[in-house]
Amino acid sequence: MSTDTGGPYQRWVRGAIQEPGKVYRAMFVVAAVFFLVTTLFPLYWLVVLALTPAEAISNVGLLPNGFNPAAFVTVFEKVPFHWYVFNSFVLGLLTTIVVLFLASLAGYVFGRLDFPGKTPLMLLILAVSYFPPAAFLLPLFQLFTANITFLTLPGGPEITSPMLFNTPGALVLPYSALFLPLSIFILTTFYSQIPDGLENAARIEGTTRLGALFRVIMPLSAPGVATAGVLTFIAVYNEFFFGYLMTDGQAQHWAPVVWGILHFQGQYGSLYNLMAAASIIGVLPVAIIVVVAQEKIVSGLTAGALKE
Repeated sequence: MSTDTGGPYQRWVRGAIQEPGKVYRAMFVVAAVFFLVTTLFPLYWLVVLALTPAEAISNVGLLPNGFNPAAFVTVFEKVPFHWYVFNSFVLGLLTTIVVLFLASLAGYVFGRLDFPGKTPLMLLILAVSYFPPAAFLLPLFQLFTANITFLTLPGGPEITSPMLFNTPGALVLPYSALFLPLSIFILTTFYSQIPDGLENAARIEGTTRLGALFRVIMPLSAPGVATAGVLTFIAVYNEFFFGYLMTDGQAQHWAPVVWGILHFQGQYGSLYNLMAAASIIGVLPVAIIVVVAQEKIVSGLTAGALKE
């Protein structure tokens, strides 16, 4: 007499109880397929739009309606798009340098020194990273457009904030403030794991605390430093809010790559194939960095959670 009674659902439940490994593998496959579809399909759709001629883009399907690779060249002919990519790259590099320097100092203090209120202060710094960027827009815009008066001298001129609009300072300063807390947290975790004996040996030889930080602790925490740097660069390169509002959109005024893409959007129509081609070109530097540094990123994110 067969024991296989019940409907398909009951049989599936019994099989899952008897062989849970198959269920876990099936769940992994489903999750992996879902992740690949949701992440890779937008990139595939950009390729489809970029290769479709402008006059045939209204009838495009899952495959390109034509073949027009010249769009990747036209992008640079209509707009100095290479300068927009260069601007974003330089802004990301400058912000990464500033963030790593300040985060290294703060990470050393939080990770290797004991002082009252260390934990609440760290929580306060992390809370800043959850503030929406829009909350800082109006005061920063007034600050960077010389609309804030700090001091009025008797019978003399007023001391106002500097005019930083359309300069790298209007972007690097808010970027550094927004992305600094995460780097502090990452480097604090790594710096706290370095044995005290290594730092003490360096200090016995005459090295200061700063010397020990940059000569001993940072080299030994290379995965964490690389992780913080790469994550900061990618976040700055992809940032839209401040990059759009703190410049007038001209390449010579340090407008980021997002402005270059928006230049293909007109008042009465948009060149969607050129916007797609520009988006693909703009994402290439980040994709190359992720491919090259993926081992450092993974090791940094995982090793930082382990206490040696």
